[in-house]
Amino acid sequence: MKNSTERRQEIYDKIKASSKQEYILSEMKRLGFWNQEELDFKSVNAFFKEESQLSKELQKLLKEKRIIEDPEAFLAKKHQERKLASKQSQKETKERREKERLEKAAQWKASKEKEILYIGSGYSNNLNQNESDVARLKTQNLPVLNTAQDLALAIGITVGELRFLSFTRKNSKISHYKRFQMPKKSGGYRLISAPMPKLKNAQHWILEHILNNVKVHDNAHGCVIGKSIKTNAIPHIGKSVVVNQDFKNFFPSVTYNRIKGVFMALGYSNQVATILALICSEPKILDVSLLGEDYYAQRGERFLPQGSPCSPAITNILCQKLDYRLSGLAKKYNFDYTRYVDDITFSGAKECLPKITALLKYSGKIVRDENFKLHPEKLRVMKRNAKQEVTGVVVNEKANISKTSLKRFRALLHQIEKEGIEGKYWNKGGNVLAQIDGYANFIFQIDEVKGAIYKERVNAILVKYNYKEAHKKQYAPNAKKGGSGLLSGFIKKVSSFFKK
Repeated sequence: MKNSTERRQEIYDKIKASSKQEYILSEMKRLGFWNQEELDFKSVNAFFKEESQLSKELQKLLKEKRIIEDPEAFLAKKHQERKLASKQSQKETKERREKERLEKAAQWKASKEKEILYIGSGYSNNLNQNESDVARLKTQNLPVLNTAQDLALAIGITVGELRFLSFTRKNSKISHYKRFQMPKKSGGYRLISAPMPKLKNAQHWILEHILNNVKVHDNAHGCVIGKSIKTNAIPHIGKSVVVNQDFKNFFPSVTYNRIKGVFMALGYSNQVATILALICSEPKILDVSLLGEDYYAQRGERFLPQGSPCSPAITNILCQKLDYRLSGLAKKYNFDYTRYVDDITFSGAKECLPKITALLKYSGKIVRDENFKLHPEKLRVMKRNAKQEVTGVVVNEKANISKTSLKRFRALLHQIEKEGIEGKYWNKGGNVLAQIDGYANFIFQIDEVKGAIYKERVNAILVKYNYKEAHKKQYAPNAKKGGSGLLSGFIKKVSSFFKK
C-alpha cells in the first residue's frame, strides 16, 4: 500500500489537474454516495468544469492585477517576455541562415563540378560567355566546346582538375612546370619550362585535337606533322646566297592575350579560350622562401613556355599572316622562303644578290608589323663559296650534316666508348647522354642510313650507363609526329646549337 505522503501527493495532483469540487464528486461517485440513476452527473460535471475554468481565469487576472499594481514586476515581466521572444527569433534566424548556408554550399559544390566561375584575378571577367561559333569550328574540323565542362569531358578529366591546371594566382606553393636552364651555343642560357605530367597530358590533347588540325602556311616547317629540319632545308639547296635570321625572345613575345586571340579566332567561346590560353601559357616565376615555405611568385604577363608541346604549334597559327607576307616579299624579289619556329630563311640565285638589302629592309618591317623582333646579331648572309647552313643542315650541294660537327661527334662517341662519360660533354653543361641521343636523332632526320649507324652506337652507350627509359620516352615518341611534342622542344633546341 501507498504511504500517507504518497497518497496525499496523488490527491493534490488530481485536484490540480481538475478542481477540488470535481475531485470530491468523483470520489463520492467511486465510494457510492450518489445514485447515478437519480442525478444528472453530466450537467454537474459541466458545471464544475466551467467553475474551474472561471476560477483559473480569475486567478490569472488577479495575478496580472498584482503585477500591474507593481511597476517593477510589470517591467520585469515584459523584459522577460521580450528576452524570450528575442531568443526565439535569434534561434529561428540562426536556423534559417544555417539552412541557407548549407543550401548555398551545396549549390556551389554542384556548380563547381560543372562550371568554372573564377579562375584568377584578371582572367575571370568573361567566363560567363560560353557560346562558341559552332559553324566555324565544324568547318575547320575542330571539336565543338562551349563550356569548361565540355573541355574537361573531352580531355578526360574533371572540371575540378581542369580548374587546378588553369587557375592562376600571384603567389602559389604549386608550380605546373619544371624549370631548368640550357646553355646556348652563342653564350648565355635558355630557360626551358617542361610541363608536369598532368599539365603535359592536357597540352598534348590540345595539340593533337585542336592545334594540329589547323592549317598553317606551307612554308612553316617547325613542329608541323610530316615536316622536319630537312624539309625546311631542301628549298635552299644549291642556291647562290642563303640569308638566315632569328627572332629575338620568340616564345616570350607571344603573350597571353595573343594566345587567347588564337583560340578565339578559331571560334571558341571566351570561357573555353581563356582556359586553353592559361593551360598553354606561364608567367615569369620568382622562387621565394618565407618562414620555411617555398612560394612561386608571378612576375609580369603570361607567355608561351619554351618546352610546352603546344608552343610551336600556336606560333605557327599566329604567324600565318607573317608567313604570307614574307612569302609574298620573297616571291617579289625571286627568293625562296621558309620558317622553322623562330628561324626564317631566304635563298636565291646569283641575280638575287643585289636585292638582298631591299629584302632585309622590308622583311624587318614586316616582322615588326607583326609584333615580333629580329635578333640583330643573328643575321647571316651565306654565299656559295662558303658553308651554307639552314637550321643546322648544310645545303651547298644537298641536305647534309656539317663534316666538322660529324667528325667531332664521332670522336666523342669513340672517347665515351673507350674511357666512359666522366668529364665528357657535347655542349658545355647538360646531360651528355641526352645530348648525344639528341644529336643522333638529328643525324637520322637528315640521313637515315648514316643516322641509323650512330643511333645504334648511342643506344649501346645509353644501355651501358642505365640511361632511364622513362627519360627517353619523354622525348622519343613525338619524333614520329614531325616534332610536335616536347621532343621537338628539346631535340630541336639541341639541334639549334649545331646550326649556330
